[in-house]
Amino acid sequence: MKNKMFLTKYEALAYSVLRIVLGFLFLWHGSQKLFGFPPPGYAIPMYQLIIAGPIEFFGGLFTLAGFLTRWTTFICSGEMAFAYWYAHSLHGVLPLVNHGELAVIYCFLFLYVASRGPGNFSIDYLISRREP
Repeated sequence: MKNKMFLTKYEALAYSVLRIVLGFLFLWHGSQKLFGFPPPGYAIPMYQLIIAGPIEFFGGLFTLAGFLTRWTTFICSGEMAFAYWYAHSLHGVLPLVNHGELAVIYCFLFLYVASRGPGNFSIDYLISRREP
């Protein structure tokens, strides 16, 4: 009996693609803060340059590569939770109203990756295969 969905055989690949795309998209937020690329179009506060910029750039890079994945994504999830409550919730509770939807989505995607791990297509996976 075939009860499995037709995409089930691609589950590991789809998860790794999710992690890679998540990291790729996130690193550009850090790049914008640290290097001014792409141009932000507004003055970035100093605390974002010092704290959020490195977390987003290196967190995105490490997530993309699957390196120290659980710790990296846990930290990124926490940063996005803080961003939501510190920057967005002051303008209303609902994410649709306070423009915090992206922070919430990032927060929970990073939390999911932190709980699930790096996946098969990652540096962490390659390292774990080499260890006896």
